[in-house]
Amino acid sequence: MSSELAPLIEVRTVRVLGRYTVELTFADGAVRLIDLEPFLWGEMFEEIKKDYELFLRVSVDPDAGTIVWPTGADLSPRTLYSESKPAVPASRSFSARR
Repeated sequence: MSSELAPLIEVRTVRVLGRYTVELTFADGAVRLIDLEPFLWGEMFEEIKKDYELFLRVSVDPDAGTIVWPTGADLSPRTLYSESKPAVPASRSFSARR
């Protein structure tokens, strides 16, 4: 077993973009997008899934470093980072055709 700790991942901001899709900004400056609908299962997320207005009340808990809802539900910041996609794809260089 390694004695090294995994780097800390913290969410700094959250913005709802569309139905269950949010934009997250992480402490390392990464801006990533994720569709949260597949993660909203189980008793903890039952109310949030039934009431979209409740979903819209998502916020960042700075002490926990992740997103939370008024019901107390939250998601792991490590999961949010690993399952999300960069908001802006890495640039590619293309050669112009003439």
